[in-house]
Amino acid sequence: MKQKFNRQDIELLEVKSIFNGFFTMDEYRFKHKLFKGGWSGEVKREVFERGDAVVVLPYDPIRDQVVLIEQIRIPVIRSGQTPWLLELVAGMIEPNEVAIDVAHRELLEESGLKAKQVNLISSYFSSPGGTSEKFDFFWAEVDASLAKGVHGLDEEDEDIQVHVMSREQAFTLVKDGIINNASTVIGLQWLELNYQNLQK
Repeated sequence: MKQKFNRQDIELLEVKSIFNGFFTMDEYRFKHKLFKGGWSGEVKREVFERGDAVVVLPYDPIRDQVVLIEQIRIPVIRSGQTPWLLELVAGMIEPNEVAIDVAHRELLEESGLKAKQVNLISSYFSSPGGTSEKFDFFWAEVDASLAKGVHGLDEEDEDIQVHVMSREQAFTLVKDGIINNASTVIGLQWLELNYQNLQK
């Protein structure tokens, strides 16, 4: 499918910073072409500028096991049953870093594992209505028998518990709504569609 519009169909009037803390918030003023023809009026949107990140699915194709991590996510306290979430490994890409190097680093920091291989699967936007954040999604071949313990960086106040489970058990947690964060749902659904190829 060829989409009708691209970046040239936006008139960017102004981008200004309206908050600069641990994260930043920018205000965009713009006009854009309309599907029905012509141009929009001026549109104003606040954009949460978080930076880009990697997400890594640690999978052992020999044992057919997945390595998940569990940590506290305080924003979930408002609407989740528990703010401790089962997740895939993930981390922010700092300026001048290469995504695959970040994938290797975060896998070691958060799970204690070194990958036999790491492969880029896709890239996707986490919540494009409000944030510019883009995830590069990797799967990492690991030896799940080596996964155990509590990990994370003290200077980042991380407290990360490692869990090893079968691929089937992990996907059941998705189907039952226990795993309910987007990156982990996406990663485990991808694994369910592709695990047979990985096992070859």
